[in-house]
Amino acid sequence: MRALLLLQQLPRSAARHPLLLPNLRSPRPRDLATRRSVASFAAARPSGGGRARASSRSSARAMASQQQFPPQQQGSQPGKEHAMDPRPEAIIKSYKAAGKLKDKVALVTGGDSGIGRAVCLCFALEGATVAFTYVKGHEEKDAEETLHALRGIKSRTGAARDPMAVPADLGYEENCRRVVEEVAGAYGGRIDVLVNNAAEQYERPSLSDITEANLDRVFRTNIYSYFLVTKHALPHMREGSSVINTSSVNAYKGNKTLTDYTATKGAIVAFTRALALQLADKGIRVNGVAPGPIWTPLIPASFGKEKVEQFGSEVPMKRAGQPAEVAPSFVFLASEQDSSYMSGQFLHVNGGVIVNG
Repeated sequence: MRALLLLQQLPRSAARHPLLLPNLRSPRPRDLATRRSVASFAAARPSGGGRARASSRSSARAMASQQQFPPQQQGSQPGKEHAMDPRPEAIIKSYKAAGKLKDKVALVTGGDSGIGRAVCLCFALEGATVAFTYVKGHEEKDAEETLHALRGIKSRTGAARDPMAVPADLGYEENCRRVVEEVAGAYGGRIDVLVNNAAEQYERPSLSDITEANLDRVFRTNIYSYFLVTKHALPHMREGSSVINTSSVNAYKGNKTLTDYTATKGAIVAFTRALALQLADKGIRVNGVAPGPIWTPLIPASFGKEKVEQFGSEVPMKRAGQPAEVAPSFVFLASEQDSSYMSGQFLHVNGGVIVNG
């Protein structure tokens, strides 16, 4: 309850908020884990016990071997943010809003948790009216927390209309159409910014492990929904509107145990580039963000405990990113004043992994 009350105090009490990212100045892995435990919703386990402090001359291998997160596994999807230890950080405490999305209406799919939640909160701080989707029967608690936070931002800034949370399985066209019509109908027939972000992933070590039903499920959520939500949203968009698609670093470098997920993320890149060309004459920009390892509910819901412990240690920065570190890229792409000459492009928030494209 205390955490939820704090949510109402954004942004004035940002320095005390448990979703905040406390420090972005390249902390050592052990120190970063300690700060994360302090910045989480629930009381986290001690994060530094039994691990040696790395000296300035420690090798990359030694740094990578340090535990990033407490061992945990949820075992089913969609993952639940409220069950994670530590909780992901959704807002950078020093974030300076500038009204970049004032009077805009934004729809974010998969906005109840992880990157989607962080995007919703940043958009609201920038003055947007925000609607988001979640999976009914699985994500109610996360969705309610996000909705509560959005209402708290609105009550302080007065810069937007009431936010909305819409339950839906977006793998099917009728559900996509219904969501878009409900959101557009609530906000004067407009959708100014569409963020396609819903996703699921499953570890499958061999191609022979993937059934046709598996493939259908992952493709429906991860790429069908992008096509179908966008298709129905476009009649409500106008010159100056923006579509932003969430891909992944895996689309560029591959991932041998996430073959179907990686294939959908590559499809998102191609879809983004093609749609950008198609909509250029209408003045609607289409871009994307390709995050690297980010601490979201997908991680404990997808991987075993050992992989969760080491998650993010393989990138040059030797740590996983937080949703709070990704969300400003979406603000940049949604803002006409910041990215008016960008379309068909991807931003790579990936901890230093160098990719082409």
